[in-house]
Amino acid sequence: MKIGFIGIGNMGGAILRGILSSGTVSPEDILICGRDPLKTEAQAGELGVTAAEHRKLVEECGCFFVGVEPGVYADVMPLIAEAYTPDKICISMAAGITFRKLQDWLGDDAKVIRIMPNTPARVGEIMTSVSPNENVTEEEAAMVCHLFDGMGKAETVPEDLISAVIGASGSSPAYTYMYIRGLAQSAQDAGMTEEKARVFAAQAVLGAAKIVLESDQTFDELIDAVCTPGGATYEAVTYLRENGMEELVARGAGAAIDKANQMSKE
Repeated sequence: MKIGFIGIGNMGGAILRGILSSGTVSPEDILICGRDPLKTEAQAGELGVTAAEHRKLVEECGCFFVGVEPGVYADVMPLIAEAYTPDKICISMAAGITFRKLQDWLGDDAKVIRIMPNTPARVGEIMTSVSPNENVTEEEAAMVCHLFDGMGKAETVPEDLISAVIGASGSSPAYTYMYIRGLAQSAQDAGMTEEKARVFAAQAVLGAAKIVLESDQTFDELIDAVCTPGGATYEAVTYLRENGMEELVARGAGAAIDKANQMSKE
């Protein structure tokens, strides 16, 4: 089956490159369509895929990603609708563009999947939610999840949890960078070079994240395993708890969730 990409910006381009790197889909089975035909042709040549206009891409592809900004959907979706048939899967990655909005353009019988990826796609560590509408079969949803196997993880969630995904993983790289910067700054303040502080802080977060994914221990058990009463780690954890670190992070992520919910209602 051929796969299409309409809009090949940062996220769409990262997913496209991830799929190519994983070997899940051959380059000759991928079509791309962008706003600038000359730029699209150049990108297609660089990646070994085929550039196409909207109609040709939709007609030839069994499923296609729509990776344009939310404000551009009103311009792009009517072009897609001209060639769309209900046997094709439309995969949308925009916050606030609901099933209802997409089916208003494509028809109530349209196969629609909403995904919410995040930026670690570019290093092969993407976390993606996959939300299929009622017209998509379990096999089709599993096929879309499989596209992400070579570049991270994907999990199916209902549409009403997409905002939660945005708070926990879609937006969270930004606030994780803030946390890493804080760790690095503490090392710099103690005399370490900026370059080394960055590596120590980032590698520690990477390792801790892997332990969370591979362990069945609770968060409290994981925290306690690093702490020795009266020790340096215990001192830091006590300070952070007394100052509401986890509650602050949860409120920040909650602000992203609230904004995503608001966008879906507009």
